[in-house]
Amino acid sequence: MDLNYSAQETAFRDEVRAFLRDNLPAEVSRKVIEHRHLKREDYMRWQDILAARGWLGGHWPKEFGGQGWNHVQAHIFDEETALAGAPRVVPFGVNMVAPVIMAFGSQQQKDTWLTGIRTNKHWWCQGYSEPGAGSDLASLKTRAELSADGTHYVINGQKTWTTMAHYADMMFCLVRTTNEKRKQEGISFLLIDMKTPGITVRPFLTLDEEHSLNDVFFDNVRVPVGNRVGEEGKGWTYAKYLLGFERTVVAALGFSKRELGTLKRIAASEMRGGRPLAEDARFSAKIALAEIELMALDMTVMRVLSSRGKAPGPEASILKIKGTELQQTITELMMEAVGPYAVPFVPEAIDGNDDGAGPAHAAPLAATYFNWRKVTIFGGSNEIQRNIISKAVLGL
Repeated sequence: MDLNYSAQETAFRDEVRAFLRDNLPAEVSRKVIEHRHLKREDYMRWQDILAARGWLGGHWPKEFGGQGWNHVQAHIFDEETALAGAPRVVPFGVNMVAPVIMAFGSQQQKDTWLTGIRTNKHWWCQGYSEPGAGSDLASLKTRAELSADGTHYVINGQKTWTTMAHYADMMFCLVRTTNEKRKQEGISFLLIDMKTPGITVRPFLTLDEEHSLNDVFFDNVRVPVGNRVGEEGKGWTYAKYLLGFERTVVAALGFSKRELGTLKRIAASEMRGGRPLAEDARFSAKIALAEIELMALDMTVMRVLSSRGKAPGPEASILKIKGTELQQTITELMMEAVGPYAVPFVPEAIDGNDDGAGPAHAAPLAATYFNWRKVTIFGGSNEIQRNIISKAVLGL
């Protein structure tokens, strides 16, 4: 496989860079690079800019309103936007439910929901995990029963760890429609309007005192049967298809490249014994090891994405494991680099409302470290990913 960009791909990279220089709001980029909290308005502002250019779903096939980018172009776009400090595109609509609707949805669902996602009109969240059904997702208990007239599903139950549900207009949700078959076969895939009566969103704060996660409760929530994607009872198949895309996204290669650069700058500015920490042999070796791992991940991503036109397979689990572990390694090294200034946790300093303690770059690092503890759980815990690799990739 040739890992060098072609002339056409290099030209596309230059086009993306020029677009970012001219259109990425500086104040939003500064928040990202300095690890400040992003608000809904920050995400929406950037995604509106992408939608106006036709790039919010640029990797989608042209038949669904995308640009038809190939896998290398999509990779370039993700990497360059991350390096420039653009907010990560909220993946639930563009990168997760959209491919499921394209592959399994009705024409009406494609016309309605894909248009809304591509134009940034609908913010989606994911209704998968439940108390007692996280890594063992097939044990979910949220129940959907047909109404007497057969026109609606009536849903009761609870979802948890629901990222950004408090912002969402829509949820794609796994529900149990029958208990008569083995548990994987009794699940259906529904699209739920979050404004439907009977839905309650209850926030909970993470260790960094950020509100991004929620519990979502369903009390006799009525969802039209027309909002079911594909066949009843086939939701587990669609969920596995979606999770391949989620695990590829969670690898966040561009994020790690940007944060490694930040780590190097911190190490160059922090003094130990009268010289920059970057000149310390032991610490520089840790940075070098992280960079080697990042280069290896970069090549692995390109190999996986070279399956032209195919949905990500079980090999996406490799990206998920290595990508999330590398993200955690980099945030750990940032904490180590600032030494005792990593200990104080001043939430106000994360948004620039307090000087905190020590250098300005140290204030948000504890919160960043706390927040990125969760990435090894996203998309199925890394322990589960290793089981998938052993069975589906290695055949053990």
